Amino acid sequence: MAGRMETINKKIVSFVIAFIAIFVLIFACYHFWTAVNVDNIKSVQIREQTIKVELALNEEAQERGLSDRKELKENEGMLFVFSEEGKHDFWMKDMNFPIDMVWMDESKIIIYIEDNTKPESYPDSYGPAALSRYVLEVNAGVSEKNNWKVGDEVKFLY
Repeated sequence: MAGRMETINKKIVSFVIAFIAIFVLIFACYHFWTAVNVDNIKSVQIREQTIKVELALNEEAQERGLSDRKELKENEGMLFVFSEEGKHDFWMKDMNFPIDMVWMDESKIIIYIEDNTKPESYPDSYGPAALSRYVLEVNAGVSEKNNWKVGDEVKFLY
């Protein structure tokens, strides 16, 4: 009987170790795939709306953002992709037009929206209390027009 219980316990331990290894492998592959492919994002889709995006992938591009631009075309935006989740606050320094800012978490779920942020609001800054990984900037009114809400899923299109 003791030998049989020992065999069963070894099988259970082996199963648990295999399950954990598979979980870690899937998690690592997902993060590797996301990290490798972020620079290939062409558009994002929220509900039925597709927005063509310019990417801000590094610190320099993220600091510059949409500053000093005259306008942003309809159905276009800038997607800020940070290397990890964090507290990513934004301001309207050197902006020439109002925008909506949409924060997403690691899972690409909208966690916060700041509508119709005006250039004259500088030096105020905006951002969620929760951690974010991605921020989308679009023309003011786009989020309301398309009924975007906290909890909506954002799809990256390559």
